[in-house]
Amino acid sequence: MPHPFSLRRENSFVKDNKGNRALSIRSNKNGSSSATSPRHGFSFSSLRGTVQPELSKKLYKLIKSENHLIQSYEAAGKERLSIAGQLSDWGEATADDSVSDISDKIGVLLSELGEQEDLYAHNLDDSRAILKAIRNTEKSVQPSRDHKAKIADEIAKLKIKEPESAKLVTLEQELVRAEAENLVAEAQLTNVTRQKMKEAYAAEFAATIERAEKQIILARHGRRLLNLLDDTPVIPGDVRPAYEHAGQARQILNDAEDDLKDWQPELEDVPSQAGNLEGNLMPRSASQRGTGTTVADSVTGDDSVVHHDRDTTAGVDGSRVSSGTGTSVATGPAGRAYEPSEAETSQVA
Repeated sequence: MPHPFSLRRENSFVKDNKGNRALSIRSNKNGSSSATSPRHGFSFSSLRGTVQPELSKKLYKLIKSENHLIQSYEAAGKERLSIAGQLSDWGEATADDSVSDISDKIGVLLSELGEQEDLYAHNLDDSRAILKAIRNTEKSVQPSRDHKAKIADEIAKLKIKEPESAKLVTLEQELVRAEAENLVAEAQLTNVTRQKMKEAYAAEFAATIERAEKQIILARHGRRLLNLLDDTPVIPGDVRPAYEHAGQARQILNDAEDDLKDWQPELEDVPSQAGNLEGNLMPRSASQRGTGTTVADSVTGDDSVVHHDRDTTAGVDGSRVSSGTGTSVATGPAGRAYEPSEAETSQVA
């Protein structure tokens, strides 16, 4: 049975039509297509920013910008795949066995780099979805602020026009209630803001570390492939030695596959106290005291939060990010060393 090349769902080094991992990209070249840059034109959804409450406008704009960033990473991943295929095609056209094989193997690594970009885009999308909870809570709090300000403004105007009006007493009582409601709303907002900001960016930084370390793994094996290419100059009439490193090139791809399979995150702890929050976004102690009114029963708002189902080792649960002993960058698991081939040794020497 072939082994998957990475931990990502539906992700393999390069798969043929039967789902088997291939050591060449050429059999898949017809399946790749060049990507075009995403266009951010007019749409009815783009009008939402003009009707956002003042409190949530800035975060709404940030979330929209994050979406454009995600689309850019997705486009970059597709371009990587396209470039990998073009490199393989060019190498085959050179009619040089060494260049043909090495360019094809490098294309395989480049295609996996493209897959990593796509995985990173999905992880960023999950982080972005978490930020929506803050935005939706801000939208819920805005009416409470507006209501309190409106009553206070009415009282100020009435004191100027009719300082002895009996309506003042009623308005002042309404203001007290409005201030109490707003106090709860503001507490809910600060609670969810701190919790979700921490959760969102812990997830994003974990994804960034995963992407960077896997890119390093692939790049280091790519450099090993280059050591198999003899670039000794020849004079006219000389014939280069026959290419004899196809097996070593395949082994380098196998090593890269094993390293990506064995990769584990080593992350600093990001502890969270969010487990103390009840469903109304208030601490358990406050809820037990019966702290009155809540502004919103839900912080999900009118935008659904969709998480992509996939197998990732670096994740964020409700309380903390996957922990480790610190961040380190290494090709494969600690302590692994590769015996250099004769070709690698001679080329480096």
